[in-house]
Amino acid sequence: MKTLLLTTLITTQSLFALVSIAPVEIGKKPGFSNSIEGALETTRGNTEKDSYKVSARTTYDNNIDYIAWAEASGAYSKSNGKEDTNKLFAHTRYMHSITDKTFMGEIFIQLQNDEFKRINNRILGGGGVRLELFNLLQRGKGYFGIGGFYENINYANSTINPSENNLRVNSYFAYAIDLSKTSSVAYALYYQPKASDFSDTIQSHELELKLGVYRDLFLKFSISYDKDNRPPVGAQDYDLIQNTSFVYSF
Repeated sequence: MKTLLLTTLITTQSLFALVSIAPVEIGKKPGFSNSIEGALETTRGNTEKDSYKVSARTTYDNNIDYIAWAEASGAYSKSNGKEDTNKLFAHTRYMHSITDKTFMGEIFIQLQNDEFKRINNRILGGGGVRLELFNLLQRGKGYFGIGGFYENINYANSTINPSENNLRVNSYFAYAIDLSKTSSVAYALYYQPKASDFSDTIQSHELELKLGVYRDLFLKFSISYDKDNRPPVGAQDYDLIQNTSFVYSF
């Protein structure tokens, strides 16, 4: 019934986003927890459009020294009979305290494809450490992470865009602030230069606002900007995405 309510409520813009960019913390929600996010837009008449998006995350927090989660997202859109969005994303991460909960080690694996970035598949794996930078009276926390990952990318047209195997530095800054018991704002910045050529960079920015609607149902507004200064031939070097969706946590 709750899933049906969520599906019924979703009548907004559909773009690609994760369930949340807020930093994950040990002890905040012990045990298993889950979140789903979705959006649907259907237009008929002068404009023929269908847009769909769904995201999900499952997390396990042992409330002592480690936390692990897996998330997946997908988005598809067609306007006036022409497909303009088709992408999938999956990510798994494990974090373990090194000295205490302020200094953590992490490992991760990620898979994705994006037809309109000309990416058939991108597979990466890596790790690093995360340090808590500040704690604002238990209402807001900021983190800095540094590490690296290896990526393999296969493009749609291998003649124009040969496959890539890269080692990249992975650095990020993320924070979240609780505005009230049911609302929060979060920001994440990722900067990922190639280890052998620091002029070849990928960066992303995302800002989100979550507002409580009813119990475990939230309305989320987000905006993201991704920049690849050496994109594949035929693809833009940036993506700017605004998204409004509903998130249900349980």
